[in-house]
Amino acid sequence: MEEICSRCPRKCGINRNLKAGVCGETNTVQISKVMIHEWEEPIISGTKGSGAIFFAGCNLKCIYCQNSEISSGGVGKSYTIKELAEVFKNLQEKGVHNINLVTPTHYSKQIVEALKIFKPTIPIVWNTSSYELPETLEELRGFVDIFLADLKYCSSELSEKLSNAKDYYEIATKAILKMKEIQPDDIIENGIMKKGLILRHLILPTQTKDSLKIVDWIASNLPKSTIVSIMSQYTPCYKTFSIPWLNQKIKPLENKIVVSACEKHGLTNGFYQDLESSSTSYIPKFDEN
Repeated sequence: MEEICSRCPRKCGINRNLKAGVCGETNTVQISKVMIHEWEEPIISGTKGSGAIFFAGCNLKCIYCQNSEISSGGVGKSYTIKELAEVFKNLQEKGVHNINLVTPTHYSKQIVEALKIFKPTIPIVWNTSSYELPETLEELRGFVDIFLADLKYCSSELSEKLSNAKDYYEIATKAILKMKEIQPDDIIENGIMKKGLILRHLILPTQTKDSLKIVDWIASNLPKSTIVSIMSQYTPCYKTFSIPWLNQKIKPLENKIVVSACEKHGLTNGFYQDLESSSTSYIPKFDEN
């Protein structure tokens, strides 16, 4: 692997053969959990589940991260590239609909190498915050079938405060357009996605104005047929309890405002979560791998 890491927008320049980068990880793959995930969008989880691989570490530093135990806590087991390929094979043999790579960016090269050893016949899902470089995404062409991508913020002030990434919107929107170029067509067979892009947006409490700007960008830059997943699952956790406006769930009216904006723009080809999804019961237990 490269000595100086420039795999993500942080471009930390750290030799991850020797020590951890800003993502918190070295070049040795750390996996926090492998599971059959039944709570993704219906066209991802389907009836047989999504074969989810949760990688340790993250290049964003979200203070409300539901998976902070693994994104910042260092929970994980080491895998060689060959062993990672075996994980792909084992999940496929369990009959899942796809291989779902969760927070994979900082291990992109290792993942590609593992896919060269064993490329499943089921789709590969790149489950990402979208804080990605176009050149890193280009390396995934021919390996990744589905991009399951966040678009978190429009406001640079908000992204800096909540994720320590002032340039998030600029970076993420370019990355999403690159994903759409790599997989331009959404292909769904028998209710299960085979190729394409799903664009997620998590509504944050008191931040509907920012959410509306996100909806505006999607409507202006992507086809009306884009699969948009509006998520209402925000649950206070990690570092949010001392911040009053973050230490609450979203209100029904906030959810209604964002959903109505999507409908107004004709972005109706997607998913809207029930408010009941805002629960810690949907957070995987990472000490049970």
